[in-house]
Amino acid sequence: MADEKTDVLEQQPVESVSTAAEPRRRVRGRQVASGVVHINSTYNNTRVVITDQQGNVIAWSTGGKLGFKGSRKSTAYVAQMIAGDAAKKAIGTYGLREVEVQVKGSGNGRESAVRGIAAAGLEITTLRDVTPLPHNGCRPPKRRRV
Repeated sequence: MADEKTDVLEQQPVESVSTAAEPRRRVRGRQVASGVVHINSTYNNTRVVITDQQGNVIAWSTGGKLGFKGSRKSTAYVAQMIAGDAAKKAIGTYGLREVEVQVKGSGNGRESAVRGIAAAGLEITTLRDVTPLPHNGCRPPKRRRV
């Protein structure tokens, strides 16, 4: 009787299960006329993400992606280069022409990133500051004494 159970188990085909999910397909050749530029400027780095109106990422860039390390990522010059890099990629790949800019954070690269987007050839329609401000929420970190 035990032999019959093993025979039944041996006859069943084994299905291979793949654990890796299918890679997301990128839509190439799609033209996007207007988009949104999200600039996140912290004290250590600046991130620029360009999306279409629905929020799908078109292009992005950071200081580390351009090869800068450490405190050099937080400079205004690098923020301008980051914005120009992301804007040129969006213009070249998707034909982006006009953007609305949302700036978040209080780092060194706020204004220079906006200048870099304008210098790359994108027309800025609106400029919004979306920095989250607490209504007396969490206690802020202690002041630095240098």
